[in-house]
Amino acid sequence: MENKPLRDKPAEFKQWGTCMEEAQQQMKNACELPISESGALMADSHIGYGLPIGGVLATRNSVIPYAVGVDIACRVKLSVLDLPPEMLENESGMEQLTKAIETETKFGVGAKFKDRREHSVIDEDWDVSPITKKLKGKAHSQLGTSGSGNHFVEFGPITIKEKNLGINPGKYLALMSHSGSRGVGAAVADHYSKLAMKMHHELPDRLKHLAWLDLDTEEGEEYWDAMELMGKYAKANHACIHKHVTNHLGSNVLLDVENHHNFAWKETHHGEELIVHRKGATPAGKNVLGIIPGSMASPAYVVKGKGQPESLNSAAHGAGRVMSRKRAHRELNWEDANKILANKGVTLLSAGLDEVPTVYKNIDKVMEEQQDLVDIQARFDPKLVKMAPSGERPED
Repeated sequence: MENKPLRDKPAEFKQWGTCMEEAQQQMKNACELPISESGALMADSHIGYGLPIGGVLATRNSVIPYAVGVDIACRVKLSVLDLPPEMLENESGMEQLTKAIETETKFGVGAKFKDRREHSVIDEDWDVSPITKKLKGKAHSQLGTSGSGNHFVEFGPITIKEKNLGINPGKYLALMSHSGSRGVGAAVADHYSKLAMKMHHELPDRLKHLAWLDLDTEEGEEYWDAMELMGKYAKANHACIHKHVTNHLGSNVLLDVENHHNFAWKETHHGEELIVHRKGATPAGKNVLGIIPGSMASPAYVVKGKGQPESLNSAAHGAGRVMSRKRAHRELNWEDANKILANKGVTLLSAGLDEVPTVYKNIDKVMEEQQDLVDIQARFDPKLVKMAPSGERPED
């Protein structure tokens, strides 16, 4: 496809909540692209590479690697277990839950299993891209690991308010995880984002991270197939974590909910098929279930989408950062953070200072600002939390 100049009039986007000026500008930039049709900016938005975190962008027949995100198919999964939530209130129960997390998943940039986890995703076609072909072995060794950055595995009580989730309303014990496509996904993102930038020298510097691949080209088709594979891999990653943790505990799953929030989908909007990029945004089509976490000391919510056309059927993916990682390390301290955790009754097994509650927006304010996008179905409160230890390079 011949490269076209920028749009004379930017595509329109609607904003939810109060967003950082830098994130708004990034969204405006994205809407200048000749391929852009419309966009939306979620209430948890903050600055990212190219498209802001919390940015949703619909394009025509084109995919933007940086608008999908570096951690392709980063997702959240929640399992409601048939174990008593009272396990979180006694020493024996906490020891069992702690051992299950620390035995059955691993954290950190290079985390892997010597005895590899097995899942049918390894039988998929990994030759769709030279990157996935080369890194299939690494991907297998990292299957079931949790990575670093804002990735976590945690236990807590979940209060289910609605009958339409398939189990009776009440209080249960739940397991929740957040991670993506690990090292292979990052390599796919790096390769194709650089390739897209090389193919679009006409873009000014302020737009270079928004370089795209046309889907009717070999490069675009390759990236799309690799992205789809990373989606299956990330889903399998969570499946392994939840399977091994629940088996370790001898428990059964009563309900599970999960969703991507760094991905691109082919969807029909405005009467035509478009490529909808959700970078740090939750799919929220009508009656679609999703999970929106807060922080290690604030609630996560199971939600049902309302199918709001102006948001391109999307919602926030979390609380959203209000402080950079560098600033967090410069200004915050563990003494204050531990007071917050103690006040909320949270046991933290490990994490970096750049992930403590203070660096995030108030999740309840974010939820209030998007009442027209989702209905809350249940509330999860983290009580036992594990993330990558301090000093790990963030992968989110």
